[in-house]
Amino acid sequence: MDFLPQFGSIFMTLVAFVVALSIIVAIHEYGHYIIGRLSGIRAEVFSLGFGPVLFARTDRHGTRWQLAALPFGGYVKFLGDSDAASGKDGAAISTLSDADRRMTMHGAPLWARTATVAAGPVFNFILSVLVFGTLFFVQGDVARPLAVAEMRPLPAAYATLEPGDRLLAIGGIDLPEDTGPSFTGLEAELPREATVEYRVLRDGAELTVPGPYPYPPLITQLAPNSAAYDIGLKVGDVIETVDGTPITAFAELKEIVEASDGRVLALKVWREGLADPLDFALAPRRVDEPNPEGGFRTEWRIGIAGGMAFEPATERMGALPALRDGVAQTWRIAESSVSGLWHMITGAISTCNMTGPIGIAQTSGAMASQGAVSFIWFVAALSTAVGLLNLFPIPVLDGGHLVFFAYEAVAGRPPSDGALRVLMGAGLTLILGVMLFALRNDVFCP
Repeated sequence: MDFLPQFGSIFMTLVAFVVALSIIVAIHEYGHYIIGRLSGIRAEVFSLGFGPVLFARTDRHGTRWQLAALPFGGYVKFLGDSDAASGKDGAAISTLSDADRRMTMHGAPLWARTATVAAGPVFNFILSVLVFGTLFFVQGDVARPLAVAEMRPLPAAYATLEPGDRLLAIGGIDLPEDTGPSFTGLEAELPREATVEYRVLRDGAELTVPGPYPYPPLITQLAPNSAAYDIGLKVGDVIETVDGTPITAFAELKEIVEASDGRVLALKVWREGLADPLDFALAPRRVDEPNPEGGFRTEWRIGIAGGMAFEPATERMGALPALRDGVAQTWRIAESSVSGLWHMITGAISTCNMTGPIGIAQTSGAMASQGAVSFIWFVAALSTAVGLLNLFPIPVLDGGHLVFFAYEAVAGRPPSDGALRVLMGAGLTLILGVMLFALRNDVFCP
């Protein structure tokens, strides 16, 4: 019966992938549909999925809404389209009246077609901005001055603070009132010990109390499909020793991993609820990471992020600042995606950074296993990537159609049907080639 846990994991991965993809595809195609309808273009079919139809209904606008058996995409078929890719059905269009021809994708004004095609990627970006903004709004920002909301579970060797403690100084170093969670410059001055001295304001009185090292070797985030994820480390684990040497600071772990050159590290890990520590053998992996100033650098990484020994108190973020941060986060993802693709093309970084459907599905399952917030964040990030991909100027994709429309605007006429068929065939071949290459990466890349 050992196959049951593995089956459960595969099932969860598949469900998470289908849910994530269905949300993103539905938003993308709804963008095409609603802007097309508002522009006077009639949608005949709105399909979520392909293949045999499981459920369908026709609305008062004459659009057939359907759910199909293969939930790996979707499409909107407009009047006059020959297929889901908006190919032109010349025979059908020739039988339409001028008024009806205006309601097809091929007979509508250029502005209406452009708006309808562009709406799909735009709606993906809007989804990302709204999701990120909502998460920022709900989670709030770290309150200033810095205070303890609650302690994170730590081994008994670490001292604790109390919820509500306002931090005035750590290790004899005063904290300004506007100190955030980064403690910029503080770590370099603190002794790396499991317990340090805190001066806090507690119930109106200043006290000096022992507390944990601010940044212990605690896992607060776990990257999907990383070295740490693959060996079974979990969020909340505390790494106590590396190769038999005790560590008390996350920075110590980071230094050891970066200097490892990929050799296997022996970890002893504390996990809440277990009487004895766990032993793991972990091999760091070479990872290409974006630089803040642009470009990429290669580092040894294990796929975890640390955090403070306590949950900081938060304060509500305003709707506009949250929305602004949502826009900034969406922009960062799009910018790093374009930069990463360019650096892969030029050979600056490994092409193994390109993930295919298997890798995306595995990431979906991994993020879902870490909780709703992580999964929702992943959906927003993937929506940005899908929107960006569809804007690439490749025939078959939305970006390719926009290039055709730009040609029509300049030349005063659309490309010929023959040229479109050739270009669409070439675009489809290119997309299939890229998909096969990404699938190969999923199977063979480390």
